[in-house]
Amino acid sequence: MTQLIRTRVTDMLKIDHPIVQGGMMWVAQPELVAAVSNGGGLGIMAALTFGDAKGLEKAIARTRQLTDRPFGVNLTFLPTLIPKDYGSLIDVIVGEGIPVVETAGQNPEPWLDRIKAGGALVIHKCTAIRHAKKAESIGCDIISIDGFECAGHPGEDDVTSLILTPLAASQLTVPVIASGGFADGRGLAAALALGAEGINMGTRFMATAESPIHPAVKQKLVEMNETETILLLRSLRNTERVWRNTLAERVASMEREGAGIEQLAPLISGKNGLRLLSEGELEAGLLPVGQSVGLISDIPAVAELIGRTVTQAHELLATRLPSLLA
Repeated sequence: MTQLIRTRVTDMLKIDHPIVQGGMMWVAQPELVAAVSNGGGLGIMAALTFGDAKGLEKAIARTRQLTDRPFGVNLTFLPTLIPKDYGSLIDVIVGEGIPVVETAGQNPEPWLDRIKAGGALVIHKCTAIRHAKKAESIGCDIISIDGFECAGHPGEDDVTSLILTPLAASQLTVPVIASGGFADGRGLAAALALGAEGINMGTRFMATAESPIHPAVKQKLVEMNETETILLLRSLRNTERVWRNTLAERVASMEREGAGIEQLAPLISGKNGLRLLSEGELEAGLLPVGQSVGLISDIPAVAELIGRTVTQAHELLATRLPSLLA
């Protein structure tokens, strides 16, 4: 039986283990979300994956067929050419009684009262301490602090989890979830030692049996090492960490030559990324991947991954580290 590690995060989210799954666009679908929640962590689906309120409603219903454990919904507030109908998505979240909402991107304050009207706890993802303090001040319940190692958008300050985590833990009163660079029990034990009360894993959950992405992509994640990511869109102050494939190299080259969003948009389109993930065409789009990909060596079932992560962390905290004390 897997040992339990109890923190404020596990108590507040009503989960067994302090492990939260990243709300990844296209990837965080019902099968993966339910598997994480069934494994004792917190599965989080990405609302924008499902297109509109009706699509989100169907995804929630499907997830509830697969698990009776708590799960959450991610709402990422980002500027887009076509405005998103966040209000209708929030109406579904509130109407369905979703217990946890993970917000990311822009300041969620304009939407916070509506989200909390349904009783949901709000986890806000931040890439800087100043943003984390602001999120706490407006009423967010938990802060997920994203280090420079993370997949997707690491912000513009380039501060790693080793620094951000203890800073957040010492300067906030709400619980902190460490995000960016975590893939196993060593990372979980380290995050707890740094003052966090849980970890967020995104890239690692992509390479699992229940992940909905193409097998060729999962195998590529196993083969990759920690140096095979690249930062794009820094010229637009919208930095994104992705796999260094041929397309990513092309986008980087165009940026160096001064290309703007009009020239880059056809290449960085999310539809291209969906083709890569669903059809296994590895050069078709951009693949957000964190540096933790270097720690991936297999494609286990989600329950196995969570179990061995917690067991490894428990052994480190209970046995190995105390044995080093004189």
